[in-house]
Amino acid sequence: MTERERFIKTLHREPVPGRVPTFELEFYLTMEAFGRVHPGQRAYHQWNQMSPKERHLHLDDQADLAVTVMQTYNHSAMLLHVNPGDFDSVVRFMELIREKSGDEFALMSHGDPTFSIPDGNEMMAFTERLYEDGEGLHKEARQRMQNSIAFAEKLAAHHPGLLDGFCLCSDYCFNTNPFFSREMFAEFIMPYLKETIAAYRDLGFFSIKHTDGNIMPIIDMLVDSGADALHSLDPQGGVDLAEVSRDWGDQIALCGNVNCALLQTGTQEECEADIRRSLRDGMARGAGYVFCTSNCAYTGLPLERYELMNQIWIKEGVYS
Repeated sequence: MTERERFIKTLHREPVPGRVPTFELEFYLTMEAFGRVHPGQRAYHQWNQMSPKERHLHLDDQADLAVTVMQTYNHSAMLLHVNPGDFDSVVRFMELIREKSGDEFALMSHGDPTFSIPDGNEMMAFTERLYEDGEGLHKEARQRMQNSIAFAEKLAAHHPGLLDGFCLCSDYCFNTNPFFSREMFAEFIMPYLKETIAAYRDLGFFSIKHTDGNIMPIIDMLVDSGADALHSLDPQGGVDLAEVSRDWGDQIALCGNVNCALLQTGTQEECEADIRRSLRDGMARGAGYVFCTSNCAYTGLPLERYELMNQIWIKEGVYS
């Protein structure tokens, strides 16, 4: 069984032999680990001036780095960070990964058209629109959704089997509570989230819904969205993996929960205890759990802490 097959069975909440699958939404520690710049940290200001050969060499280097990360840390899947992100570059990037690794790993792309927490520069204006321009927001939300579905349709039609699924990465929650009230979430987010996920499923793609923070006031709605899995089960937002697994694990696969704050600033003992807690609580059902951090392996996270997490998983994250 390939890592890709194990990952997809886990998203379908089916038991897999051996270790619980693992991946990261992003692995930014490539400079420290391999002496190479992560694609998301590169700037391609002269991309349009490059010859076809130069563009190919850059994409080939990105693909090689992606495969290196997956092989080094035994990941089952990767969320592709393609730079630049035009359709042709995304397709070529995936083709290069498949050429280098076959069907060993699951490949996912970004694909969330729904509104997220606006940044500080736009928060006031967006909040005003929630109360005063509902019609305009619905029009914008539908157009964003149609664009995402059109991308997936084009990919499925012209490059079947190249991509396995989408990570929907719009964040809805602060550590204390969701940005949207339940009523606003039901009106402005849920219809488009559900329709997007249903369209992806009809095209043969699976969906992982990501959002940080305290999801508990809206977790029933997130589960009802139809997503195959929920990421990142953020303990900094008060999300208890054991509780979520008990209440919702029969309806949706679960990903994450290793406390990033402890990985960055906790003691060695605190980190080891939290890693083992996540494994214990996530694997309790015997299926439907993907082990990973509560966010990603972000810039500034000590590589040695991520590797500690990876080593404990290799030794102890094994289904009996």
